[in-house]
Parts: sequence; structure tokens; C-alpha cells
Amino acid sequence: MAVTPASDAFIAPEINSFGQSFRDYNAESERQKSVEEFYWLNHINQTYDFVKKMREEYSKLNRVEMSIWECCELLNEVVDDSDPDLDEPQIEHLLQTAEAVRKDYPNEDWLHLTALIHDLGKVLLLPKFGGLPQWAVVGDTHPLGCAFDEAIVHHKYFKENPDHNNSSYNFKYGIYSHGCGLENVMMSWGHDDYMYLVAKENGTTLPQAGLFIIRYHSFYPLHKSGAYEHLMNKEDEENLKWLQIFNKYDLYSKSKVRIDVEKVKPYYLSLIGKYFPEKLKW
Repeated sequence: MAVTPASDAFIAPEINSFGQSFRDYNAESERQKSVEEFYWLNHINQTYDFVKKMREEYSKLNRVEMSIWECCELLNEVVDDSDPDLDEPQIEHLLQTAEAVRKDYPNEDWLHLTALIHDLGKVLLLPKFGGLPQWAVVGDTHPLGCAFDEAIVHHKYFKENPDHNNSSYNFKYGIYSHGCGLENVMMSWGHDDYMYLVAKENGTTLPQAGLFIIRYHSFYPLHKSGAYEHLMNKEDEENLKWLQIFNKYDLYSKSKVRIDVEKVKPYYLSLIGKYFPEKLKW
């Protein structure tokens, strides 16, 4: 379904709040150095076996019971070390993204809610959720079980990943087949896959496009560079259109503009009640 954004639509800024181009991983700054160190750890440690272990552990959903909004408030404690554009608490980014989407697509309430919750999986950084290291929670995601495409940021560090020399994994298709569908692909572990798991297993009524956005919004090698398209099926192709719409808001709404949380809270609580149970298992 093609949907045209409202008039007076959101216009993407040209520079981030640091005065640099968005997703510039080469600009010289202390922030950039920490981001590169993050990807070094990420690319060494994200292996097929590690991800399999994480999926098995977190699919138990036995850590916390709480509402979506309670989880949003927990994100006040989180800063993402992998993000070269953002150094503010995550709830600011969630509301900036959701409000920008709401302005341009006023009738797609599922998209507003998807924008609000897309990063909630970053609570994995907090002790009660396992206190996972940053490299196992945030950053761009990519498939495991097949070759690491050069479109992945800081690709050079994969040389130290054990899967790099695994003859079952280190070619284009690896363990997969053409058009197998992304749902059958093991993605690097992080907040995307975790929040998808939480939403799905708690019986959300969000449409498939919403779940797709949650699960793959960090899969920049695909939606920015077109890598791994050979693994997609027809449903993925349709859902990708929505992800590419969403991505503009996820990336470029990062700014110093503050959101009045109490003013917008009633609207988002109504959406949460529409699409989710009151309490979720995490």
C-alpha cells in the first residue's frame, strides 16, 4: 500500500547534532574513535554460535514483567556507544522519531508506535536484562552463517572473527539459499532481534511491516547498500519499502529539539493499549 506523507513533510537535515554528516564513521573525533573500537569488538565476537546461544537464552522471556511505557522510561539510563550521531538518552530519540513519523503519516498509527518502541531492546544493556556489553546490543546488524559483505561498516575487523575462516560460512550464500527469506537468516544479536522476539511472543497486533522494521532497522548493509538482497523473499521486499520510509526518521530526526514527554504521553499510551497487552514478559 503506497501512502503519501502529509504536506509540510519532515525534511532531513544535512548535518547531525555534532555538526558532521550523518553516519560518518571516518570523521576525526573522540566520539568516532570509541565507535570504531565498538565495531572492532562487535565484528570479532558476533559469531553464529554466539547468536544461537543468545537467541536460546533470551527466548525464555523470564527476566522482567513490565509495560511498554515502563520500558521506555528505563531507556533514560541508556546511551548507545555505537552511534556517531547521538549522545543523549534513548527516550529522547524514540520520541523525536515517533513524532516526526506522526507528523508525516498521521493515519498510520502502527508506524508511530513502531517508531516509539523500535529501540526498546537496548534495555539489554541494563543489569536486570543481563547487562550485556554494548557490542552485543547496539550497532549495525548483519547475517551470520554466510560471507560478511564489504558493505558492513568497518568490515576489516571481520578478519579476526572465527566464522571468517569457516568454510561452511565464508561464501555468498553460506548455509542459506536464494530467496530463503530473512526470517530464516541468523542475524547478529542485538536490540533489534530481542525487541522483535518480545513483541511477537507477547502477541502484539502490529502488522508484519511493523515487526519487520523492529527486527531489521539496524540492518544498514541491506537498506542502505542493497547487500544480501539475494536472501530476501517477496514479503521481505514489500516490508522493506516501509523500513526505508522509517529509516529517514530513525536516522535524521536525531537533534537537540526536546520533546514534551508529558504532552505526548497520553497519545502513545493509547496506541500501546491498542497493539499490546498491559504487561509483557521480557
